[in-house]
Amino acid sequence: QLQASGGGLVQVGGSLRLSCAASTFLFDGTYAIGWFRQAPGKEREGISCISISDGDTYYRDSVKGRSTISTDNAKFTVSLEMNNLKPEDTGVYYCAAAWPRTQCGSSWTVGAGMDYWGKGTLVTVSS
Repeated sequence: QLQASGGGLVQVGGSLRLSCAASTFLFDGTYAIGWFRQAPGKEREGISCISISDGDTYYRDSVKGRSTISTDNAKFTVSLEMNNLKPEDTGVYYCAAAWPRTQCGSSWTVGAGMDYWGKGTLVTVSS
């Protein structure tokens, strides 16, 4: 249902665009789709999400201001562009979908209630 891509090795201060290809039913307007990451030795944390129907977004404080989440409804994809990358952005990034779409908010950081998970894509930020 979800397939993440776009990870790789990036230098500090660089940019990266992650993409999540979703099954079409996840774009029926009732779901929220977003991103989690798991840094080495740490728990998985939610970092951003978007409500498919109205475009409401949420960003974790640590990525706010240097990240943009967006959708391409024609291609059924959700993208996360991250700029000014820092070593602490290193980790495995996962996309996930939750019903209903109102789960996109501060509770996204916890990660409870996700209905679908994609396989992760590794992002390494190197100095």
